[in-house]
This record gives sequence, structure tokens and C-alpha cells, in this order.
Amino acid sequence: MSQSPVLITGAAGFIGFSLARRILDGGRAVVGIDNLNAYYDPALKEARLAVLRQFENFTFHRLDLADTKLASAMFDNEDFGPVVHLAAQAGVRYSLQHPYAYLDANLTAFLNVLEGCRQRRTEHLVYASSSSVYGANAKLPFSVHDSADYPISFYGATKRANELMAHAYSHLYGLPATGLRFFTVYGPWGRPDMAMSIFAKALADSRPVKLFNYGRMRRDFTFVDDAIEAVERLIDRPPSKAAAATGAAAGPGKSAAPWRLYNIGNNRSVEVSHVLQLLEREFGRKAKIELLPMQPGDVPETCADVEDLMREVGFRPATPIEDGIRRFADWFKEFHRRV
Repeated sequence: MSQSPVLITGAAGFIGFSLARRILDGGRAVVGIDNLNAYYDPALKEARLAVLRQFENFTFHRLDLADTKLASAMFDNEDFGPVVHLAAQAGVRYSLQHPYAYLDANLTAFLNVLEGCRQRRTEHLVYASSSSVYGANAKLPFSVHDSADYPISFYGATKRANELMAHAYSHLYGLPATGLRFFTVYGPWGRPDMAMSIFAKALADSRPVKLFNYGRMRRDFTFVDDAIEAVERLIDRPPSKAAAATGAAAGPGKSAAPWRLYNIGNNRSVEVSHVLQLLEREFGRKAKIELLPMQPGDVPETCADVEDLMREVGFRPATPIEDGIRRFADWFKEFHRRV
């Protein structure tokens, strides 16, 4: 297994930070990149970076990957092997009002990453996609072997575009690329714009909690340690064009090019109202609930088929939601000094 340094973009983000810390704990070097934008409080990103900077084998560059010249220079001059591209403009609802932010962060920046990987013949590009690509799909659980051609948010459309852009580069230039469709990742150091953090802050501040679709939303909540365990197992397993050519027929999740897609989920759909009840127990408070209709861009339920992940790397995410929420709540109360 190669032990060359891993480049992680979005290293100050939730999943990027968690993955970088796991890899650094194992003794492998990490080169981190992040633009530290203000989509949510940069103080949380700085706090994550402070943890990573305690490792001697961590190098950090503040860099906007949408800047083609700066991105090209970084790929030319920095020392690393595999690339894990997690930097992106996240958020389904934010994309309704700010679509141009996604053009720069999710399309231009990703093209710059693809070009950088092509030029230096990167051994493996692992990149974040999203469960949002499934959009209007009605069949559950969502499978990478099903079509994902009808996203219902611009955010989801940009992540689907990333998958297709990566496939073109894999086909044309032999770039090994693996796309990861993450399903509602939560846990310590989580994003403040996600439901788990929003609920926790509302409970801590004794403010009403908004439940959309009148409380009937269901999500495949994936604990962050499970998600990064799967990513770490995939980093040094680039897809092979030769193996693809002799394997099963090509389809939406598999190609004759060295390109693959995997769902990173818990394979279990949980009602969001149940998550709130578990948080109520951890905070010792009863929520004031405001029931609201479905919001544009949302889907009523997500659930990941992870059979390919199990078969390829022998791992199925399985942290019980009760354990994950307990660990998240403990971190939240300590970090934010909240009861």
C-alpha cells in the first residue's frame, strides 16, 4: 500500500477534518487545502485546523481551488500521492438563493482538480458526491446502479455533474476516480447548518425546532466515523480499467473506464422526529416543535444501498443512531459550553 502523503481538499470542513485526523493519527502525512469561506462560522473551521496543526506531518494551504492559476501551481509544486477532494459549496437550500456560488466551488474548482490530477498522473482521485444526486428517484434504497438523472436541487445537479466530469477524465486519460455519495453525515465537529446541529442549538437556547414535511422526513443518518472509515479503505484502492473490462456490464455505477461510485450511508432510514427525541433525552429538555410543509429541493426520505461498499472493502457503516447522537451531544455541549 502506498504511504505517500494524501492531499485532502476541504480539510477544515467536517468530513475533511475528520478524515485528515484519522489519517494523521495513523502516521501518514496529509496536505490540507481549504479556502475557509464564510458559508458558516469560520471559527469552527479554525478550531478544526488547530487540532490538525498539532500533527507535525500536516501541511496546510489556504487556497480557493476555483482560482485556476493558484490551483495549478499547487498541483505542480506540492508533494502528495492520492487526492481526496471534499471541498465544495454544500447545502440544498442555500443553492436556491445562491446558485453562482456552486458554479465556482463545485464546477470550476472540480475542473481545476481534474486538470491537476491529469497533469501529474495522480494515482487515485477520490471525490465527494452526494445523496442529493438521486433527486426524484422513488425506488428505495437508493442504488448507484440506478439512474440519477433527475436531481431536484441545483446543488444535486452540480454533484451529478462532478460524477460525469470525472467519468470523462477517467475515460479519456485513464485517471482512476472514485465518487462517494454521502448520506447525511453527522457527529462531533459537525456542520452547524445540518439538522443535528440546528436541533441541538435550538434545544440549548430553548427555541422552537422546525420540522419540515410536518415531521415526516426520514434520512439515512451516517455517523462520521463510519463514513471516514469507508473513505480511508478506498483511498489506496483505485479502480482498474482492466478489472472493469472483465467484470459486470457497464451501468450507472460502473464503467469500462477506471471510475466507480459508492454510497456512503448507514443503510437505515430514520425519522427526523426520532432524532429530535434522542437529542431531547441527551439535553434533558423538551423541544417546542413547529410543523412546516416540505421545502423546495427536499425529498421525503433517503436510504443508501451499500452492498457495493461491503463487497469491495468489507465494510458496512453500522453505528447505531443512539450511540452516534450521544457522542455528538457530548461534543456539542463541551465545545459550545452548553447545558
